Amino acid sequence: MTTSPHTTTRAPAFDPELREVLRNVDGHAIAVGIRPDTVLAERAAVEQQIVSYADIAADPRFELSVRTAPGTGGNPSVELLVASPATRREGRPVLFVTHGGGLIFGNARYGLPGMLDLAADLDALVVSVEYRLAPEHPFPAAHDDAWAALLWTIREAAELDADPTSVVLCGGSAGANLAAGLALRARDTGEVTPRGQLLIYPMLDDRNDTPSARQMHGIGVWDDVSNRTAWESVRGPAGHELPAYAAPARADSLAALPPTYLEVGSAETFRDETVAYAQRIWSCGGDAELHVWPGAFHGFDLFAPTSTVARRARTARREWLHRLLQDDRQ
Repeated sequence: MTTSPHTTTRAPAFDPELREVLRNVDGHAIAVGIRPDTVLAERAAVEQQIVSYADIAADPRFELSVRTAPGTGGNPSVELLVASPATRREGRPVLFVTHGGGLIFGNARYGLPGMLDLAADLDALVVSVEYRLAPEHPFPAAHDDAWAALLWTIREAAELDADPTSVVLCGGSAGANLAAGLALRARDTGEVTPRGQLLIYPMLDDRNDTPSARQMHGIGVWDDVSNRTAWESVRGPAGHELPAYAAPARADSLAALPPTYLEVGSAETFRDETVAYAQRIWSCGGDAELHVWPGAFHGFDLFAPTSTVARRARTARREWLHRLLQDDRQ
């Protein structure tokens, strides 16, 4: 039976701590019901909330710099934020970060403080990509920018005091979309070999037709309406079907991917596509760790960083990365 995308079913209950935060958050922050004609307003509102370069540069744990990677295939150059640990040491691991924002808003500083906390625990370098946004720049713009930045990071590893064999693709939401697409392209081309991919509530499937997408219509954070708008922006005016590098859930096979960490909330749009992605990796004999956080909405750790579920999630991410990178040192 075909179900209308506007038909709702009973959604899972929100975690009590998160429910209270959601009651107090403003309409722009929850990003529900974004339409093509409201994308620019949403982008402007989000930009007002992003931490400044000066504030990030003030973190004594890191030295922050702006670098430029040459574009590939005639594309423009790509700006990167590089956060190097304040103490020099050769052969550090790299958290290669692509920011969230539905591929329609955000910048290289969006969500970066949380990644810097992870990096500080790991004594790792952070490279964060300033990729082009849709709808002005539909696929493959963001993906190609991230790919160019990844090639640059590997090529410049020695100059960065980094280990080119210990680069972990990291992202939340749309950033996880890009990370997953990069992992597929790296596998297919053999040009680079990421050590792992950290996919936090990933945006993987442009079909937007799962039970969790229908459950979250008009509620929580990032509903099916906003999701549809984002995917239409990525698809562009031609409206062509997207390839796997744009929508990783469309990949014919998820075999031979690097070790993968996936997490998602039980009360969010991306729940079912994330679970399905993990299952497909396992079915190919791959290495995947999946966490479904009870009652968590999309971006819960950003909206409610002191909540119990956010603390549990940060611990799980950190422990997975420690295990992954410790294997490299043995």
